[in-house]
Amino acid sequence: MTWEFSIENIAGIRQGEARIEPGVNVVRASNWQGKSSFLASIETALGTATPLTEGQATGRVTVTTADDDIAVTLERTDGSVSRTGTPYLHDEYDRVCATLFASLDETNEIRRAVRNGETIEHLLTRPLDFENIDERIADLKAERERVETERDRAADAADRLPQLRSRVTDLESTLDELHAQRADLDDETGGDTDSRDRLSELRVERDRVDSRIDRLETTAERVRETLAEKRAELEGLSVPSSEDIERELETLHEERRDVERDVELLQSVYEANKRVLDEGRTELLTDVSHDVLADTVTCWLCGEDATRDEIEAQLAALDERIGELDSQADEYRERVATLEAKRDEIREARRRETELTDRIGALESRLAETEESLESARERRSELASRIETLAEAVGATEERVLELESEIKYTETELEEVRADLEDAEAQADQLSTLDDEYASLTAEISELRGRKAEIKRRTREAFSTALEDLLERFDTGFETARLTSGFDLVVARDGREARLDALSEGEREVLGLVAAVAGHDAFDVDERVPVLLLDGLGGLASDNLRTLVDYLRDRAEYLVLTAYPEHEGFDGHELSPADWQVVSHDAETAP
Repeated sequence: MTWEFSIENIAGIRQGEARIEPGVNVVRASNWQGKSSFLASIETALGTATPLTEGQATGRVTVTTADDDIAVTLERTDGSVSRTGTPYLHDEYDRVCATLFASLDETNEIRRAVRNGETIEHLLTRPLDFENIDERIADLKAERERVETERDRAADAADRLPQLRSRVTDLESTLDELHAQRADLDDETGGDTDSRDRLSELRVERDRVDSRIDRLETTAERVRETLAEKRAELEGLSVPSSEDIERELETLHEERRDVERDVELLQSVYEANKRVLDEGRTELLTDVSHDVLADTVTCWLCGEDATRDEIEAQLAALDERIGELDSQADEYRERVATLEAKRDEIREARRRETELTDRIGALESRLAETEESLESARERRSELASRIETLAEAVGATEERVLELESEIKYTETELEEVRADLEDAEAQADQLSTLDDEYASLTAEISELRGRKAEIKRRTREAFSTALEDLLERFDTGFETARLTSGFDLVVARDGREARLDALSEGEREVLGLVAAVAGHDAFDVDERVPVLLLDGLGGLASDNLRTLVDYLRDRAEYLVLTAYPEHEGFDGHELSPADWQVVSHDAETAP
């Protein structure tokens, strides 16, 4: 799918049109002809740069594709440049990934850091800052706690369903029986209707108060039991200080890092020297005398004569030392894991102490309220009992039975209505149990995935770096044997069997390592799924054949690979762009009086 560009006042291009095709696209020209400016125009369309031409108030890039039209306008206001329009990349996360891992010009931060021998961990993991992992975990944990509370309620409701259904059946049967008894006494009733009605109302109210007292007494007892349990748990809870553990952890981390750094350094020395011996290439480093019994070589480190067996013995001793340091590092890791577990236990104890204290306060408040309500209910029951006793004396035995039945009927109807409502609510809550279980499991899985996100990205980045470097070392004739990203994301290079400084490498070798590091981030963050373009510029330190080799290696990593090249560079298998028809800033200088 072709992308058609129209460019106005972007970087060094005043006016120009171009197109890029899927695959390799080469902008071939001499210096100051707009090669790098065209790549800056692509970055403007992506939304990752605002390179307005110096001295111009506005600039614009439009891109026409088969599926979409992209238009970005740059404006200079009060000395700053702002962007309007609809760039290809809308999300800030995608723009950060594109800037770090897809726009591989000479200003690329990763290439520059490697070129200057600076650390690159913060660059290779910068997109993670835009994922807000810690905030997302906190939000998910809060949501999971809410779901857990609702799930507990739903489980309790499901447990109560058999009891509630049985209670509804019993009340319906009791109500039918009471209505039948009331019908048998209808013809026998008489006397003071008002007194009877009033007595019936008082008895109904008394029954309700009795029921309320029972519930309050049950609640108060349950709260007392829970309160006693929480107080006992709080009293038996021990919360030691974690300050000593934190200090010891800090010390152990430092010592472990020192040991790991030694292991990596010795491993580089061992592998380089072992490779020289295994491949029989000692002549590359020193003189070899072929004697009858054994070959004698001059040690390329100390200058003394030695046999191959003696050198191999020294390497074996070095390998044994590496093993000892590995074991020491494992011991540090085990001690760190043990201390971190203790620290987590202390943190959990503190959290539980706070939780228990808050819970006890709430229970004490609830118990006081319940006891106050219980006292009021008992006083009301005593008052009702006195009034019922007085009023009942005026009602005959038959009428009293009628009144009792009516009271029981009204009370039973009220209780049946309440139990049915409870049953309906419990059924509704229980129906949500399966959904809540699934939601809880989903939230737990998402939290676990986010917790391991940083470690997973770092692991993938280191693996991608090793894979890319191995592929490129097979293609390039470099002056170093190998390189690796350490666990702390330090870039370690091995040359002639020992660790070498980055500034000791050639410009082209440093550029290759910088590109490998950026490509590792490109793979680790799956940038090709969001950014279809890969840009290459500022590769003057690479010879023509090496540049062609690099292009062949990168051509399948993005839908569009766009690079700059000088006329003397050999041809590439792809679409070539010529800036001959572009109006560029350098033309203004040539025509100025």
